[in-house]
Amino acid sequence: MRYKKTFSALAALMLLLSCSGSSTGNNKALLWKISGNGLEKPSYLFGTHHLVPLSFLDSIPGVHEAFGNTEQTVGELDMSNMTEMQMKIMGSAMMPVDVTYESLLPAGDVALLDSTLTDLMGFGLEQFGRLKPAMLSNIISVTLYQRYYPSLAASENLDQYFQEEALKRSRPVAGLETTEDQIYVLLEMQTTERQAEMLRCMVKHPEMLKEQMDRLQAAYHAQDLDALWSLYTEETPDDPCPSTEEEKKALNSDRNTRWLEKLPTIMAERSSFIAVGCLHLPGEEGLISGLRDQGYTVEAVR
Repeated sequence: MRYKKTFSALAALMLLLSCSGSSTGNNKALLWKISGNGLEKPSYLFGTHHLVPLSFLDSIPGVHEAFGNTEQTVGELDMSNMTEMQMKIMGSAMMPVDVTYESLLPAGDVALLDSTLTDLMGFGLEQFGRLKPAMLSNIISVTLYQRYYPSLAASENLDQYFQEEALKRSRPVAGLETTEDQIYVLLEMQTTERQAEMLRCMVKHPEMLKEQMDRLQAAYHAQDLDALWSLYTEETPDDPCPSTEEEKKALNSDRNTRWLEKLPTIMAERSSFIAVGCLHLPGEEGLISGLRDQGYTVEAVR
């Protein structure tokens, strides 16, 4: 579903920012201990949700102890220079000079997009019309999330929190990919036409977005990786906004593969607290399975 793709991609936007259908009970944990395979000290893997409040951490057994016992923090990105990253992202978020929404969408859909933006943001396409459709999709998603869950919307996301806490303790912070890597996934992987197609589908089916948000909220707060993975991978014949297999692969499994090439060296150098989006943990090509395939013992912390 379109929302599965959109929500995972919020990692890049929130710098400013993929199994079975039922839970087996073995993956009801967001925090995992990594040991063995020559590691002198264990590292930890934590699955984040980029839009939950910091108070959620109080419901995770052992997370503060795990963070305190490690020597460095690892995230999808090193967020230490937010201003520079924001400038790079916004520079890449601009529409090609010869493209407009009137050239991408039917007139009725342009009007619907304009009214949706005005309702959510107070401004319409006159102000936002130079942004790429993928950026508008993410802006709409974040804003709707904050509207649907005002008591849960985070002013500081978990990924940023762990990195700032590491710096306060004079610990190194490392990123698994660059700003340019996430810009590609968020804003450049799809053609402008494909981005517009998915944006059009989102604004025409807001009920689908709300349903997916509700299910993701429930699964994450239950710490149920199986349910999260099912939500990400399931397909239905009547899905109006399907993502392609290539899009899902670029968003999730290809990135996992690259991260799994880097993590052994990172963990060997220092015991690490690795905080990445929760949808990177489960599945046959997820980080948990990948680390086990490399010979590490990966155990849920409960």
